[in-house]
Amino acid sequence: MNEEKKYKLAQDVVAHMMKQDLFSQWLGIEVLEIREGYSKIRMTVRREMVNGFGIVHGGIAFSLADSAFAFACNNRNVLSVALDTAINFLKPVHVDDILTAEAKEIHNGRSTGLYHITISNQKDHAVAVFKGTCFRTDKRHISM
Repeated sequence: MNEEKKYKLAQDVVAHMMKQDLFSQWLGIEVLEIREGYSKIRMTVRREMVNGFGIVHGGIAFSLADSAFAFACNNRNVLSVALDTAINFLKPVHVDDILTAEAKEIHNGRSTGLYHITISNQKDHAVAVFKGTCFRTDKRHISM
């Protein structure tokens, strides 16, 4: 498959995923960039995402990273699921922050993939880092 077709397939797979991903829609995720093994997405933090400490719940940053991870590891049209994930929170997140998650593929194996996701705020400060390992199934998202 040539590079143009790979790029188009990655775009189509993520568009298909987003149509069905009600949670990513609820988060308000905007897809900024998709290419094979890579994704970059953004969201704005809302008031209902705050925890009892007055800062944004850690699950929000985790969820944003998890969506970026899913889009990066699935965009070759091989249904892949999380096998292991971990996150490190570096700075607090506040209401109205604009968070960007960038997922980069570290390893693309036949049955697993490893991804590193950096979550940054509108000041380009890293607020969290996420590592995810996926398991690749034999299923496809889109029939070809």
